[in-house]
Parts: sequence; C-alpha cells; structure tokens
Amino acid sequence: MIAALAPAALALGSGVAIGVVLALIGGGGSILAVPLLVYLVGMSSTHVAVGTAALAVAANATVGLGLHARRTRVHWPCAAVFSVAGVGGALLGAAIGKATDGQKLLALFGLVMIVVGALMLRSKPAGGDDVWLTRESAPRLVPRLVGLGAGVGLLSGFFGIGGGFLIVPGLMMATGMSLAAATSASLVAVAAFGLASASSYAWSGLIDWPIAGLLIAGGVVGAMLGARANAILARHKSTLTRVFAGFVIAAGLYVSARGLLTLYG
Repeated sequence: MIAALAPAALALGSGVAIGVVLALIGGGGSILAVPLLVYLVGMSSTHVAVGTAALAVAANATVGLGLHARRTRVHWPCAAVFSVAGVGGALLGAAIGKATDGQKLLALFGLVMIVVGALMLRSKPAGGDDVWLTRESAPRLVPRLVGLGAGVGLLSGFFGIGGGFLIVPGLMMATGMSLAAATSASLVAVAAFGLASASSYAWSGLIDWPIAGLLIAGGVVGAMLGARANAILARHKSTLTRVFAGFVIAAGLYVSARGLLTLYG
C-alpha cells in the first residue's frame, strides 16, 4: 500500500516544485517535469514521461494565461499566428520523438536543459514597441511568426516541454514586442504546443493520466505557494534565477550522462 502511494506522493510533490519555480522566476519549471518523472517518480518509459509532462505543461499554461489575461492585454493576433504555425511543428516533433529511442531522447533532453540553463543566465532585453498585427503590418510580421512558430513548435513537441524560453525570444524577434508582452503572449503558444504534443502521445497510449492529474494539481498548489513567496523574495529574483539556472545545467549534465551511459554502456 505504501509502495503504491509513493509514486503518487512524489508526482504531487514534483508538481508543487514546478509550480513554485514558475511562480518565483516566471519560467523554466516545466523543463524539470520529464527528469522528475523519470528519476524521482520512477517512470520506466521516457516516452510516457514526455507525454505526461506535455499534458501538465498545457494545463498549467492555460491557468497562467487566464491569470495574465485578467491583468494585462494579450497580443492575441500575434500569439494566434505563432501558435497555429507551431502546432503543426509540435505534432511533427511529437511523432519524431515517439520514434526516437528513449535513452537517446533523454540524452538530447539533457542537452536542451543545459542550453535553457545557459539562456537563463543571460540578461533579457526589455524589447521594443508593443507591435500589433494589423493589415498594414501583416506582410512583414506573418512570415516571421510562421517560420519561428513552426521551428519552436517542432522542438516543443519533440521534447514535450513548454518551450517558453524559446517562444518569448521568438515572439520578440518576429514582432519587436516588449518582454512583458511576449511573456503573456507566449502562454498561448505553450498551451497550444503542449496540447498538440499531449494529443499525439495520448493517441499512442503514452500518457499516465493519474500521474498527470497529480502533477497538474501539485502545480496549482505550487503556483499559489510561489505567488506568496514571490512577494517576499521579489528583490532576489535575479539571484533565484541564477541559482535555478545552475541547477538546471547540473541536472542537464546528469540526465545526458545517464542517457548516454545507458545507451552506449
């Protein structure tokens, strides 16, 4: 009985941890989902971990989008074009991911964690004007949004991650919108990519629904705890981000090493 409850408790705790991180530093928490599911919860299948993580990411992003939409004005047209283009990429990425050896997928995932950690250490520009997609700007913005959206969606679908650290700069590059505007708009894409990836994995029976539910529930609790802690630790946000980035890089090295050792050991 206790042994059966252990994975459930660990999945719930993992969701809380991810929610806290997202609330404290505004991103990066979802990159921990797959390693936590594999190495802490004990999922034997990397592909089931990726599919389950994708579903949790989509749900958490949807909740976050609702909160952002109440507080700020979301650039819906830009987000919609970016997301629609990326959904096709996410479905293709998920198909490639499912066909990739699990240990090789883990090794590549570790490399992505290292890259994400390195990007978190870089200072983020505030961005330019809050550009809106109109008839006049469409010929200039739509090709950029489609191209970058499809590329980011492909990576998001392949690894089952939200891809916020790629989506935010992608939106800024495509439109010149500010960091704050891109952060809000990115949640539309994160939810869309996550749902597309999760749908593909669910079609193949590669989602652990009870664990996904616990991960999502834990994420909601973690978000509330993190929101309270954020008010206290707001002055130390940059330090928290650097510490977490170091942890992500270290975890990425570990995940890559484990994947490579299992694959070639």
